Amino acid sequence: MLITAYPLLYVVFASLSEPSSIVAYRGALLKPLGLTMDAYTRVLQNPMIAIGYRNTLFYVVAGTALNISLTCLGAYALSRRNVMFKRPILLLIIWTLFFNGGLSPTFLLVGQTLHMADTVWALIVPTAVNTINLIILKTAFESVPVSLEEAARIDGANDFTILFRVVLPLSLPALSVVVLFYAVAHWNSYFQALIYIQSRDLYPLQLVLREILITSNVESMTTSVSSADTFEIGQTIKYATIVVATLPILLIYPFLQRYFVKGALLGAIKE
Repeated sequence: MLITAYPLLYVVFASLSEPSSIVAYRGALLKPLGLTMDAYTRVLQNPMIAIGYRNTLFYVVAGTALNISLTCLGAYALSRRNVMFKRPILLLIIWTLFFNGGLSPTFLLVGQTLHMADTVWALIVPTAVNTINLIILKTAFESVPVSLEEAARIDGANDFTILFRVVLPLSLPALSVVVLFYAVAHWNSYFQALIYIQSRDLYPLQLVLREILITSNVESMTTSVSSADTFEIGQTIKYATIVVATLPILLIYPFLQRYFVKGALLGAIKE
């Protein structure tokens, strides 16, 4: 736990430290070196941070909603006993775990054939269904007693009624973990945006974070700083940007942890 937690604490302590102190300091950082919130003030004043947050929230909400909708429908269909061609379809889906079209064909498909390049849909539609999550939900749906489905059909329920009123309520732990998987994947995604998005107004937060960390693009946040101090304040700005980008997930995860554990076990074990 300490090995895992210390890098996070280091980033937090460094983001709260005086720029000159953190640059000159060598060794384990166990507390902020001169407490200051200047780095956070500069980060939150950066308009790209607000744009990145807005876009990422849209990608997370819209993308996860589409993911869950299609994954639930696919998992329910594949979990039924009498579906025609169930095994071949499942094998074709599992095949995608090992082989895919590659980056260039995918780029041509999304960008030129589907005309989704430089649109929000390029980050949502191509990854609408994840095979692992589909299998987790399929396994969870199969654990629902068949007698409940038979009783519902006797009462006149169709497949949609059985899915939404019988299967999903009994599969909430697995559903919660799949929602968490999809939401975290959308929140952390940057590579697809790096490939398909050119307009800065569509940048997700992680692409803004990458721009700040890798290319050291902190000029917009250091306009009031002399050129000699730009490097020092730039280091604390990078740490503060990491905290701002990861804090929402760190705050939400503890509330979903118990569902995460139960859902992961339920999706992995079939009695």
